[in-house]
Amino acid sequence: MNTYQTTSSVQAGAGGLRDYMVYVYQSMSLALSITGIVAFAVYQMVISSPAVATFLFQSPFKIVVMFAPFVMVLFLGFKIGSLSFEKARGVFYTYSALMGLSLSTIFLAYTGTSIARAFFVTAGTFAGMSLYGYTTKKDLTAFGSFLVMALIGLLIASIVNIFLKSSGMGFIISVLSVLIFTGLTAYDVQRIKETYYHYQSGHISDDGIRKVALMGALALYLDFINIFVHLLHLFGEERK
Repeated sequence: MNTYQTTSSVQAGAGGLRDYMVYVYQSMSLALSITGIVAFAVYQMVISSPAVATFLFQSPFKIVVMFAPFVMVLFLGFKIGSLSFEKARGVFYTYSALMGLSLSTIFLAYTGTSIARAFFVTAGTFAGMSLYGYTTKKDLTAFGSFLVMALIGLLIASIVNIFLKSSGMGFIISVLSVLIFTGLTAYDVQRIKETYYHYQSGHISDDGIRKVALMGALALYLDFINIFVHLLHLFGEERK
């Protein structure tokens, strides 16, 4: 049953909020599934055909592999207001597929056991912080603002390290990334919860409320992916 068939179906109270959050997590989980399936499928193609590996990672197309997800998420963030829900959802899932293309290299770099271990640790951490963000009575706004500022500094450091190629700085960046995105998970869940109450009390279209939920799913998706990738960088066992 589609919880958001009409605007009036988004009701105040625990029931409406529960349905809304389920929708957010379902969208996030589907995007993660698409990313994982695409990443593994591309990895299988790469190991079976050197030509595919050359095209994806050594030809000019590698620029698309590297930067297409970034361009797509910026597009969704800036243009979601002018897109219908169906188009916004299509962009979101296309973005998750492109992210899978970019992440396919982890199967070449790390053992399957390491990848599985990082995934389950990420899932447990994410679940715990999601529960905290959903249930806590403490206002996490100031905490979240601090983390966002820290994230900006971390992005600048990451760009600098592209040129420095310092393994020590890379290690510090990964540690801080895990901590920052773990904290952001709790903050984003609380923010998504509060956003629901804000919009359900006003007048917003069916497309509007679903797009708000979709952006919440995107935020949680990015938290999960970043925790996973940086945990893998820290503790992953490289293939020999």
